[in-house]
Amino acid sequence: MEKVEAIVAALLLAASPAFAQRIEPVPFGDFEQWTRREIKESGILGGNVRTVYVIGPEETIRGNIPYDYSRTIWASSNAYARVAGITKTSVTVEPAQGPDGLCARLTTRFAECKVAGVVNISVLATGSIYWGKMLEPVTGIKDPFSMMDWGIPFTGKPSALLLDICTELPNTGKLVRGTTFSHKEFPGEDPCQIMLLLQHRWEDADGNIHALRVGTAIRRIGQSTDGWVQDMRIPVVYGEHVNLSSTLYAVNSRGERKPILEEGWADEKTPVTHAILQISAGSCGAFTGALGNTLYVDNIRLEYD
Repeated sequence: MEKVEAIVAALLLAASPAFAQRIEPVPFGDFEQWTRREIKESGILGGNVRTVYVIGPEETIRGNIPYDYSRTIWASSNAYARVAGITKTSVTVEPAQGPDGLCARLTTRFAECKVAGVVNISVLATGSIYWGKMLEPVTGIKDPFSMMDWGIPFTGKPSALLLDICTELPNTGKLVRGTTFSHKEFPGEDPCQIMLLLQHRWEDADGNIHALRVGTAIRRIGQSTDGWVQDMRIPVVYGEHVNLSSTLYAVNSRGERKPILEEGWADEKTPVTHAILQISAGSCGAFTGALGNTLYVDNIRLEYD
């Protein structure tokens, strides 16, 4: 099943009565398969070929071309960027060895840009994976969430999100905000965040995307774990739970990037049309976080009553 419609259809089987009382694996959620993209950076940066990872079919793609996200439901903070004619990559998500095969490792680090061997630009990037698409190539750092198409078509109503995690958090009490030439340190904490949003979306005559929040599952982890935590269960709460989102974007039926206007809370009878799953090594937003935060993730599943 290479097209995202078929992948999502498999994910939605759990919503049917025949699959009641089931735990359903998420496509590619065991992280045993990765697409390796070999992208050549611009000559002014050294002209090196970098490997950029995508959670998707096992293959290698060579060339500076946007990824075909019809093959997976997953995107990440890994970036293929082309700014002012210069091609650059950033990798904060990559495969790693887990307890029973491969897992995903998400790390907060500086994405550095070296010209003639000298670092002259560095941006803080937090490792994050999510359901949706990265709109490639990235052309700037202004409003980075607008470069992402958040969410996938989804109609299920799971009772919980299940996954295995391991965290390594320095917990120095310091946060860094790093945007191009500006770096600042200040006190604060940056827990890892796992978030599942279930939405009922619709589009108006002007192409604006509206949504009601149907269900929410959220968990923050602020300490290093003693090894792997197996079968972490995060319940989905239907109805009002936490703050509505105001920063996420999606592509409308006309191919335009639009903010997802979450306008209120739906009751449990409201049908779900889309789901957003985001797992991140931090929770402070773009370009701000705790350097060295590392989150390992494996075996993502959905539980249905």
